[in-house]
Amino acid sequence: MRLFGRALLLGACLALSTIAAGSRVGAQDYPSRPINAIIPFAGGSASDVVSRILFDRVAKSLGQPIVVENKPGAGGNSGTAVAAHATPDGYTILGSGSGPVAANVTLYKQLDYDPQKDFETISPFAGFTIVVVASNKLPVNNLQELIAYAKAHPGELNYGSVGIGSSQHLAGEYFSQLTGAKLTHVPYKNIGQYVPDLMAGQVPVGFQWLPNVAAALQAKGAHALAVAGTNRLGALPDVPTTKEAGLPEYIVSGWFALLVPKGTPDAIVKKLNREVGAALKDPEVHRRFQQQGAEPIYLSLEQSKAFMADEIAKYRDIITKAHIPQID
Repeated sequence: MRLFGRALLLGACLALSTIAAGSRVGAQDYPSRPINAIIPFAGGSASDVVSRILFDRVAKSLGQPIVVENKPGAGGNSGTAVAAHATPDGYTILGSGSGPVAANVTLYKQLDYDPQKDFETISPFAGFTIVVVASNKLPVNNLQELIAYAKAHPGELNYGSVGIGSSQHLAGEYFSQLTGAKLTHVPYKNIGQYVPDLMAGQVPVGFQWLPNVAAALQAKGAHALAVAGTNRLGALPDVPTTKEAGLPEYIVSGWFALLVPKGTPDAIVKKLNREVGAALKDPEVHRRFQQQGAEPIYLSLEQSKAFMADEIAKYRDIITKAHIPQID
């Protein structure tokens, strides 16, 4: 009996050692094949553009391609849910934003995922200052003229976003709260649908990230009135900050983060965190981010976990104060 017990104990120890060794080898060999990256927004959106810049650099370092899959829909919830339920082996990663993994926790009555329970946050990697834009069809040339026009035409001015509860939507709500100007929100399924309407003057205002409206600005179909940050953007050096434009309280930004399904091996999670940190130190990544109006952000794993909790709480407060009804 004693001999059997010892044999059983020895077998269990050997099994555990084998599993641990296998995990170490798996992490050391990771990645041994292409990685699938889900972006829950349309191609050409800010999330898509900046995530691809990061993924290109990380892929070179890892020695395996990162294949991007755009899965837009439901304010980013659809693609985020797919990633949440993927196999947690490091071969499915998610580049998502403050909407799907922070604001939508409060905004939606029910999600098919829980950002804190179903994901490990590798790190936020890009922050976007909101740019206030107006169609060239709208007779305003600066921020104060926009505020005056909106007050003179309450509810008549439409502004577009990539969905209810997106950072662009909440930026518009915050603008209305600060200025007393009543605007009408028009949500779109993807940013590609919004830009033609902005240029045509049908939805003539936006509180957007630069990549989302860069094409409209370059085509002279719209112009930037102000950037809602403490500093001017390198990509828009002639556009004043909101402080310079007479609305100093209006400071708004959004962010993107890299996440993996919960249960992904710790060694792989740590490796991805290191790779993101290394990529964001690359001067070329900095340059390309700056072109898109993005600022690099890197946090440790512990800091990233705290960041996510804080952001969920922050958006809960904003949405509650704006009295935005929950979505079924």
